[in-house]
Amino acid sequence: MTTRTETRTPFKPNWLARLGWLGVLAYCVYAGSSLDFTWARFIEGLANGAKFLGEMVPPNFDRWRLLVSNLIETVEIAVIASAFGIAASLPIGLCGARNLMPEWMTWPARTLIAICRSFHPVIFAILFVKAVGFGPLAGILTLIFLSIGFIGKLFCEAIEEISLKPVEAMKAAGAPFMSVLVFGVLPQVFNRFIGFATYQFDANLRNSTMVGIVGAGGIGGTLFAAFQRFDYDFLAAILIAIIALIMVSEYISLKIKAIFND
Repeated sequence: MTTRTETRTPFKPNWLARLGWLGVLAYCVYAGSSLDFTWARFIEGLANGAKFLGEMVPPNFDRWRLLVSNLIETVEIAVIASAFGIAASLPIGLCGARNLMPEWMTWPARTLIAICRSFHPVIFAILFVKAVGFGPLAGILTLIFLSIGFIGKLFCEAIEEISLKPVEAMKAAGAPFMSVLVFGVLPQVFNRFIGFATYQFDANLRNSTMVGIVGAGGIGGTLFAAFQRFDYDFLAAILIAIIALIMVSEYISLKIKAIFND
């Protein structure tokens, strides 16, 4: 005898959902044809890619002095931007926490955070290059904005998830507001804030190699110039150096988090 439980299926038939999937598939086919995405072009691209990779080998490290000086500038941009961006995001994120601050304070803070998260790093870099000119200052301002947007938002959400019991207990005991923040709020979010900060430093290091493409300092400018000159062996050396830099950053981030988590 077949019971109702035995005939039950994990996915209930839903014709509306199936029609939706068919619609998505049909739109992908249409979009692919309208964008001139063909199989022949893909095969041709693979051949061009193999030729491009062949010209990158072996990497050319003859201009290592230029490479090292650009990497140092990239690290400087990332470190300065991370320091100022993280320092600014702490009070801004605190002001945006709805469970601690009045509404007239949270809306401006959250609006600022939303503006800082609105654009891609390259768009911010173009705006700052237009405002302050070519060079590392434009890159630093770009990464500060990005840091406020990312850490500010995550810090707001982390504070809104804390337990309010210790906060209410300290308020009932007559503790001043700063004491409530320092001893009631920050201990609950400090480890997460360290995690956000180390991740943002890692992201700033990667983004600082990209904003240089539009003239905001760092190794991105040299990378773009190597592309334009078809200097692919030097380009390979730059890419290897960037990968090594990111791996070192990852190692340092792990060490920093281990120190604060002990």
